Amino acid sequence: MAEMKSMLWARIVAFCIILTMLVSLFVFMVIDMNPKGQALKVTGYKPWEKETVKLMNQLPLQDGGRIKPFSTHAQFTMLRLRGDRKIEITDDAGKKISIKPTEWLMDCLFRPKLAVEMPTFRVDNSAAIEAIGIKSLGLRDRYSYKQLEEGIPKLFELAQSYEGIEVKRRDAVQKQVIDLAYNVRSYQFLIGYFGFARSGIEMKGADPETGASKFTDLSTVMGTAPMIMSLLQQNQATGEPIPPNLEALLQQVLDGANYAKFGLVLLPPADVSNKDWRTAGDRIMDVMTGKASDTKEAVEEILLMEKAVRSVPESEASFRKELQPLVSRISDRAKQRDEYRAIPAENSYNKQNFLLYAMVWFLLGLLTMGLRWFLKIFEVPGWVLKTASISSLICTGLGLLYMIMAISMRCYIMWRPPVGNLYDTIIFICTVAVAVLLLIEYFTKEGIAATLAPLMGLALVLLARRFEVGDAKDHMDPLVAVLNSNYWLTTHVITITMGYAAGLMTAFLSMTYILLSGLGLGSNLKKLLKMVTTAAYGGLCLTLFLSLVGTVLGGIWANDSWGRFWGWDPKENGALMIVLWSLIMLHARFGGIIRDWGFHLASLFMACIVSFSWWHVNFLGEGLHNYGFTSGKNFIWIFYLAIVLTIIFGMVLWVVEQARTNPNRQTSAK
Repeated sequence: MAEMKSMLWARIVAFCIILTMLVSLFVFMVIDMNPKGQALKVTGYKPWEKETVKLMNQLPLQDGGRIKPFSTHAQFTMLRLRGDRKIEITDDAGKKISIKPTEWLMDCLFRPKLAVEMPTFRVDNSAAIEAIGIKSLGLRDRYSYKQLEEGIPKLFELAQSYEGIEVKRRDAVQKQVIDLAYNVRSYQFLIGYFGFARSGIEMKGADPETGASKFTDLSTVMGTAPMIMSLLQQNQATGEPIPPNLEALLQQVLDGANYAKFGLVLLPPADVSNKDWRTAGDRIMDVMTGKASDTKEAVEEILLMEKAVRSVPESEASFRKELQPLVSRISDRAKQRDEYRAIPAENSYNKQNFLLYAMVWFLLGLLTMGLRWFLKIFEVPGWVLKTASISSLICTGLGLLYMIMAISMRCYIMWRPPVGNLYDTIIFICTVAVAVLLLIEYFTKEGIAATLAPLMGLALVLLARRFEVGDAKDHMDPLVAVLNSNYWLTTHVITITMGYAAGLMTAFLSMTYILLSGLGLGSNLKKLLKMVTTAAYGGLCLTLFLSLVGTVLGGIWANDSWGRFWGWDPKENGALMIVLWSLIMLHARFGGIIRDWGFHLASLFMACIVSFSWWHVNFLGEGLHNYGFTSGKNFIWIFYLAIVLTIIFGMVLWVVEQARTNPNRQTSAK
């Protein structure tokens, strides 16, 4: 009786420890993705109306080598500068207002006086702030442009000096200063993009009677470009200096064009064969230098921008009325060029936020299944356990459905197979692993695979979101040239990625074996352990098959692209390591060198090998498979540590078990 009570409390304590660890992981990841930041007061701020935001999201632009909606560009611009997709401010009444990426970028472009008050810049090292003479708010915080303004000259000066240092030798402060300087410069181009439309052009001494200055539109000046060029040519021919008033006018045009030259590439050329869109600054200079073949259209485009920008102070209804012709003109031109196909779908993808909902459903599925295991300790009625199991499976299934919808929409938007970069592999591995585990649960009906499915789903979705925040890049942008092959992306890349999924799933099953053995969970422990071992063995065979086929296909692709089948590239070595380790495990199992415990401990170590091949080689900076990924370096070491600690824990349990079963015999190496 005392032994049963002791086992009961041990299980309760074990459940609480595991639950605490999972909740701590979730909270840690959420905090890491959303560092603290002050909700600064922005006097006079009024949120944009939904109709205006919807209209702005219909605007296509060119960024990262593809045509995408305004909403996508806003998201990743905000991620790069701030580190998340939301800014909280307070209005005049002290009410909190949550600003999303589209609204934030609209503020930068059309209401810069309000935008500079918002906490836009994420700074992870307060020493960088102190280095430019600004008082830091905390070790890790967000700052507005206005808060940084006094230190910006010093910031640019330091960044310029630090850029002369080799990248690998820069310390944390130097890296932060350089990153912040780039972000501030990008932000300056954003808030100054439509400066030419807000201020106009001052024509000094234009009034013949009083000699006073007059203001005119830049579009009007562009309309007189041939006459201005003729005057300049006459001056050059005679050697006379340019009149001061003309020189001042040209300088203003140049300044306006320079600020509008970066930030938004939103004007598609009329020539369908020309794939490069133009910025407002490009169009201005094309006309002023006589390079534009469609001067009238360029002037009309700049005029539409001027009307839209100058209507902002009047009312939002007036702004929307003036914005509509500009959006329609650009959208219609994009449709004529057959470049508008995926814009509505991508706007829908951004709005639906599939991964967030998948994360919520996986979390609910995990908690529900955890509740099922907890209730099972107290021998509650069977219908209660069954209800908890079904609820968990429904939640996990909904999470899987959201993942499938996300991948399907991304394929339609990118018009390529689902896996092409590191971010794609995370969500694909998540989907495959959860689907396979649910399939295993269908055949076993023991609750083990049903517990692992939401656990892996939650962990991988959190990893995907963390990677997206850290990398701050649009992962639907076109692939590097070496990967731009739908055939090989469909065969080699998907096969090898499924091999990664199978390897990680097998390792999680082995981890389950260790936890079940160590904590004594389950009413029929021997049956459960045998089932887990069988499933892990099947997972290992699947890992070997997919990894071997994927590696061979990769060699054929390498021979086709680079003229050699194998070159001992780190990525190739990683794939080979998975194959070799799988073969070693299978042969050791067949030969009786390892039994259940040895098999599962070796399977756990394979998680490190898979992670190295899948994730770690991208940070080495070596080989033809290095695609420049930089985020997540610290996470991989945490993962390795967790696996090693689990292996040590398993070895201790194995030794204890051997001591109990063979008290008079020295434990075998098996």
